[in-house]
Amino acid sequence: MDAKREPPYAELTPDCVLDAMSSVGLSGDGRLLVLNSYENRVYQVWLDDRAPAAGLPTGASSVVAKFYRPLRWSDAQIAEEHAFVADLAELEIPVVAPIRLAGNGTIASFRDFRFAVYPRCSGRAPELEDPSTLEWMGRFIGRIHRVGAVAPFAARPTLDMTSFGEEPRDWLLAHDFIPADIADAWKSVVALALDGIRRCFERAGAVQNIRLHGDCHAGNVLWTDAGPHFVDFDDARMGPAMQDLWMLLSGDRGDMQRQLRAIVSGYEDFQDFDDRELWLIEALRTLRLIHYSAWLARRWDDPAFPAAFPWFNTQRYWQDRILELREQVAAMDEPALVM
Repeated sequence: MDAKREPPYAELTPDCVLDAMSSVGLSGDGRLLVLNSYENRVYQVWLDDRAPAAGLPTGASSVVAKFYRPLRWSDAQIAEEHAFVADLAELEIPVVAPIRLAGNGTIASFRDFRFAVYPRCSGRAPELEDPSTLEWMGRFIGRIHRVGAVAPFAARPTLDMTSFGEEPRDWLLAHDFIPADIADAWKSVVALALDGIRRCFERAGAVQNIRLHGDCHAGNVLWTDAGPHFVDFDDARMGPAMQDLWMLLSGDRGDMQRQLRAIVSGYEDFQDFDDRELWLIEALRTLRLIHYSAWLARRWDDPAFPAAFPWFNTQRYWQDRILELREQVAAMDEPALVM
């Protein structure tokens, strides 16, 4: 890693955020709140009540401004994310869509940053222990997937073994993140894991890739009395439907089986569920584990990451990842969950 590389958000000062908002006709009153996000920078921005706020709900006193990580997505890829979310919102599926800014677009640029502005939406974490909550979630994911299956993304990538497994492995090795004394053990267990992933996909067969949320875990769902609101489609991509379901599962095999049945019960109200994708649950989990380590490593020059993840890149971290992947190798050889 180049220690002299400038952090990606070094120039994104509070004044820069407020000036960016002013550039699209949204005048802030000076108050900013940093919201929980590491990949991008996200702020709640309070508006000057003397200034008009076109495109926002009546009486909105603040908005959420999302500044995209430089060089991660192209303009075309961001536009596809926004168009997908807009299609969902038009069908009254509960997602939080970006507002149209000055110039009638949803993507704006200021200095070296691209950003989007969203209405502020409040809510609480969903209670995933409740089967009725899981069924409710399943219904709305089924609606999202019904739209996602209509047409593919043209610019956004596909979740596959190359992009989430082989390429992250190669990047970590090329940049010397794995300690030398355990590098052989790590390479060996990753090779076994990738073989297991291949077998899972072979068992599943030719499953359909559709447009997905891509990162559909509880932290990206805001629950209200009206049900779930899905936020943060930043990781939207092509992939199997199971990618938006498995992260809602936890516990032992029996727990996950009960949870999945509740989710699929709601899901099938709107979209057919392909039972073959049950083979992909542990394979997708394993891909995420490999990808996650590389995701942290690629962003280690961003000061927010060492501060938030001090346990990363220690000897203990990589030893734990070896044990974790060994467990996944065994899990992928178990029979699939049954409905």
